[in-house]
Amino acid sequence: MAGFAFHLVATVLRGIAAARVPWANMWEFSLTGTLVIVGVFLVANLTWNITYLGTFIVGLVLVLQGVALLQYYVPVVPLQPALQSYWLVIHIIVAVLGTAFFALGFALSGLQLLQHRRETHLAESRPSQQFRFLGTLPNSVALENLAYRTNIVGFIAWTFTLIAGAIWAEKAWGSYWGWDTKEVWTFVIWVLYAGYIHARATRGWRGSRSAWLSIVGFAAVMFNFGVVNVFFKGLHAYSGL
Repeated sequence: MAGFAFHLVATVLRGIAAARVPWANMWEFSLTGTLVIVGVFLVANLTWNITYLGTFIVGLVLVLQGVALLQYYVPVVPLQPALQSYWLVIHIIVAVLGTAFFALGFALSGLQLLQHRRETHLAESRPSQQFRFLGTLPNSVALENLAYRTNIVGFIAWTFTLIAGAIWAEKAWGSYWGWDTKEVWTFVIWVLYAGYIHARATRGWRGSRSAWLSIVGFAAVMFNFGVVNVFFKGLHAYSGL
């Protein structure tokens, strides 16, 4: 909680210094995004006991913030004209929320795969000393069900992100869809998670196949953030680098 409080203060101070919301470039998005990931984790613990994800969440935030500090930091600069809209608040904060829930789903799916392997070894009378902490965690089915729930919440937020982005694009550039690289990857992520939800709900894709779909989806989210935002130029080139 102390770390979250300091993180919150740093984010608020960046917003005060910029006199706007603190997510207009890669550095600010990283600062706000990691804050929301931790916040969603803390709030989710009020409903589900997922304290066992704490190490992963803290580790993920440290990695993302480390990369951001070394590669993405930029001083405060004025907003580009296309970003001077209330849609900056709506579109980005919902995208960050979706990413936070996808991160939880990814962590749960990773643990599900490890737990399933452990359960298989136990069923075959091949007890393993690796990852002994898994014995204190829920079984693989429970982890899968929780991952599915968190990914559905993330998918709903991502759907709104896609819609809000299209509306904002029409207001800024006069077109709802321009096949910009960022737009395409946002849609690719939506398709991956839609496929995950559909395959699990109607095609019986349970167990390892479901977990791997969840992991692939989050990998696409990270690619969109860390690669598309930085190395692909287009209408959404707002990295600030």
